[in-house]
Amino acid sequence: MSTAGAGRGAGASVDVIGIGNALVDVLSHETEAFLETYELVKGSMALIDSERAHSLYDEMGPAIEISGGSAANTMVGITSFGGSADFVGRVRDDQLGTVFAHDIRAAGVGFATPPASRGASTGRCLILVTPDAERTLNTFLGAASEIGPEDVEPAAIGAAQITYLEGYLFDQPKAKEAFRRAAALAHDADRRVALTLSDGFCVERHRDDFVALVENQIDILFANENEICTLYDVGDFDAALQNVLHHCEIAALTRSARGSVVVSGSDVHVIDAHPVPGGVFDTTGAGDLYAAGFLYGFTHGYDLGRCGQLGALAAAEVISHLGARPETSLATLAGSLLS
Repeated sequence: MSTAGAGRGAGASVDVIGIGNALVDVLSHETEAFLETYELVKGSMALIDSERAHSLYDEMGPAIEISGGSAANTMVGITSFGGSADFVGRVRDDQLGTVFAHDIRAAGVGFATPPASRGASTGRCLILVTPDAERTLNTFLGAASEIGPEDVEPAAIGAAQITYLEGYLFDQPKAKEAFRRAAALAHDADRRVALTLSDGFCVERHRDDFVALVENQIDILFANENEICTLYDVGDFDAALQNVLHHCEIAALTRSARGSVVVSGSDVHVIDAHPVPGGVFDTTGAGDLYAAGFLYGFTHGYDLGRCGQLGALAAAEVISHLGARPETSLATLAGSLLS
């Protein structure tokens, strides 16, 4: 575990740099029967091949396409608050790759990873939203799976207060090495490293690796209730909470409608969920935007309780509409919290 000091981040020119899957999200509303027909586990993220991606896409109803990817969504959220962010992720030099690069740059996020000129096409995530607003993800990683340690630039890592790692990448061996290189570079530059666990099934597949990473290289951990319980193989949130207290500097743990808990040593903050006036429409991106609000607050000197409130506000905005990126300026929505 890193023992980051209060002065860490001094001299950084970027708030957060994210490393993750560069994907284009394809979202549609589907029935429970659709999930059963295609033997999909509701609320999960499944990795699929090109053939499965094409067959599912052909059967989906009317859809919208939006640049996505978990860490990329978080970086866009940070810029919506008025912060600064960079993103590292792989696309191909194809139509979807061009769309992804344009969208993330248009949102104010720095994106300098060169597109691949050969190999798999740009990745996409087929997101099926059921009537209860739950989302089921089917991800064809494509070019995103080719990210490796060679894509991690020491200068870029050293320029950011926080390096943010997307847990989904742990399904790729080269990406694991990119994680370890990024974490080492960040700590060598006296910066912090944050990790989002991303998905309970992903955690279950790589539990030992994740536990070692959290214990030894992560300063700030993001997870939902299912993910943190899966990480420590316990059935009780409080038991998982007691475990994580000893493994990283800060843990921000979300609990859906029950809000979130932010812990750092003996400092515990219980944060209420932010109201969603029009009701929950699509939970896609809730955790990504919670992390965005928290990291914006943290890199701008707010206390942990306020960081959690900013995360809750951002999550509430994104679940009020279809898609995983904010449609309203988060800086405007958070005016009273930021004053």
